[in-house]
Amino acid sequence: MSETAERVAVTCPSCSPDVETVHEVLKEGSGQFTVRCTECSHVHKTAIEREEDVERDVIVSQDGESFTATADAPPEETVAVGEEFVLETPEAIMVVRITDLQLGDEKRTDEAKVEDVETFWTRAVDNVRVNVTINPTDGRRDDSRGVKIDVPGDYEFEVGEVEEFGDEKFEVKSIAVRDDATGYDFNPLGEKGDTAVAKDVKRVYGDDETSSAWSAW
Repeated sequence: MSETAERVAVTCPSCSPDVETVHEVLKEGSGQFTVRCTECSHVHKTAIEREEDVERDVIVSQDGESFTATADAPPEETVAVGEEFVLETPEAIMVVRITDLQLGDEKRTDEAKVEDVETFWTRAVDNVRVNVTINPTDGRRDDSRGVKIDVPGDYEFEVGEVEEFGDEKFEVKSIAVRDDATGYDFNPLGEKGDTAVAKDVKRVYGDDETSSAWSAW
């Protein structure tokens, strides 16, 4: 039996005609499904009622702007903040992460069934824009500057590593991660070797390698 095969609860004409038992779906047809009973291995055809997906609004934040799309999902499926899914729009196919779930009457929650959700608030995470604060190495904090860099969502930043993007070159000193990011023990990350992927990053703080090189010259 395939561990990934779909399983459904239906009656078995061989061993359980009155009580539903677990069956493995072998083949999906037009209104009829070929299934195998997990109790007696009897193979038979049966009708299975599927719950139709429901359409929900999706607000997508990307590069400081936002737009509205729609997505279809099973009404009984439970969704939660931090989960990611593929969103198809007329313009593009993208991966988004749920940042908030809006129910009726403007109520917000971190977890709910799709049928209870009115709007998915999300953020595009396949390609992201990361904020970077670069500090001069001579202690002049007034000369700190902020830049934005565009990278794939899975691009990895590491504390202690030198990054170079165009004319900007800096050593990563610490990384502030987003509230919807999971799997991090500390925030911000400041120990050498600490890493975070770009889609989880709120801001990177670095020391200016360009200005220090100029000073050395």
